[in-house]
Amino acid sequence: MPAPVLHTPRLTLRGHVMADLEALCDLFETDRACFMGGPLPRKQAWRLFASEVGMWDLRGFGHWGIETKDGTFVGQVGLSQPPHFPETEIGWTLLEGAEGKGYAAEAAQAALHWAWENGFETLVSYITPGNDRSVALAERLGATPDATAPRPDGESASETLVYRHRADADGSPEAYA
Repeated sequence: MPAPVLHTPRLTLRGHVMADLEALCDLFETDRACFMGGPLPRKQAWRLFASEVGMWDLRGFGHWGIETKDGTFVGQVGLSQPPHFPETEIGWTLLEGAEGKGYAAEAAQAALHWAWENGFETLVSYITPGNDRSVALAERLGATPDATAPRPDGESASETLVYRHRADADGSPEAYA
């Protein structure tokens, strides 16, 4: 199943293309990737990228590349649940020049809206302590800390915070439109 294309006022969320790989590999090789399991060598970043793309066929959900309306690739947002994740996660990553413009919030809101429309009732964000920007975004999106949630295999509460996202009370996505 290919990733559906989603549109927001300023962004297009679309399936990843090979042109996205270089920018993401460059990002994962830097210290900025410390909250995303990195820095990672290109070989490992390729495997991560390929798994995020392949998740659409395997699970029916995955990651989208985020583009501005002029076609500039600025990062990714998506849903994932590799075998070591006990729940489906929504996560986001922006390239260096794209931060601080509201792109992650706008893209994540579109991804949440898609998730609620497609039957998800809850999602989590696994966040490394100290990643204050991701905590702030999760809270801005309405997520709340869930200290009792299971964490990815082998991770402890001191290594991973869990923020819970829920559809509004009646299970409809209108609150996220």
